[in-house]
Amino acid sequence: MKKNFINIVAAVSLVSITAASLAACGSSTPDATTAAASSEAATSEEATSASSDASGVIKKVIAHTQSYVPYDFIDKDGNHDGYEVAVWKAIDEKLENYEFEYVGTTDDDLLVGVESGKYNAGSKGVWWTEERSKKYVFPKNYTGASIIGIAIRKENASEITDLESFAKYSGKLVPIGPANAQYNIVENYNSKHPDAKIDLVAGDSFEAADAYQWVLEGRYDAYFNIKTSFEANVEKEDGEYHDFSDKLAFVPYEGIPIWSLFNKDEQQFADDFDKAFEELKADGTIESLQKQYFGYSLFDYVPEGYQKGDTL
Repeated sequence: MKKNFINIVAAVSLVSITAASLAACGSSTPDATTAAASSEAATSEEATSASSDASGVIKKVIAHTQSYVPYDFIDKDGNHDGYEVAVWKAIDEKLENYEFEYVGTTDDDLLVGVESGKYNAGSKGVWWTEERSKKYVFPKNYTGASIIGIAIRKENASEITDLESFAKYSGKLVPIGPANAQYNIVENYNSKHPDAKIDLVAGDSFEAADAYQWVLEGRYDAYFNIKTSFEANVEKEDGEYHDFSDKLAFVPYEGIPIWSLFNKDEQQFADDFDKAFEELKADGTIESLQKQYFGYSLFDYVPEGYQKGDTL
């Protein structure tokens, strides 16, 4: 049955997405207005804890980040939008005994809120980790993927077509912070490709503009990046680094699955989510939404036979 969606937008500052936001799949730095977001969202806590209303409809509060385009965001008219939000809305249409209320918030408030029970579930392009699996319920199905790869000089596009060819070309990668999820990905790649290793160097955080410039200058030959970030910041005409678009190219590596998170007391909700998701995947809805928001299938980039907890 068709339901009305309740728009609640938390009063928080939008968090800028840069190429370094690949690490934001883990977390982001909270700002001074996070407390305000928590205060406003707290008004929904009574609805969150209530299992159902008099009609038997089960109400759930779903949190999502506000500026992770095109995965989760608030549009210019204040609407909840993005691929993951669209999946949730399709799930809601399938689960006729549920009604979802959406809350836009920060990465940190979402993680803390889902863990504490302020929110029943949430989406923010989350990667599975052993540590998170102890704090949250992960459904059986991942909803999409973050496509990771390297930004290179266009002049080298014929020589560098994947990570192996990049390693043989030079392997000179812009340094990565050791706490960044990218670092572990490259480290895992090196362990699987002992004959085609990338020069992995730990470094401090820096602006994406610096990384792109270093590649163009030849100081390094590639910058580990996320596909949607490269598209938004370099390829789009209004992108922050569009001036580099005629000189840079992106080479995808693999897709890292992303998941919705559920509070530890929401196993049944997660099971119902899985059932509805599998039906939507089977009828082509999920693939259609991926092409609508990305222009391609995210699942095509996930390694065949991927299992929860696999290292890429």
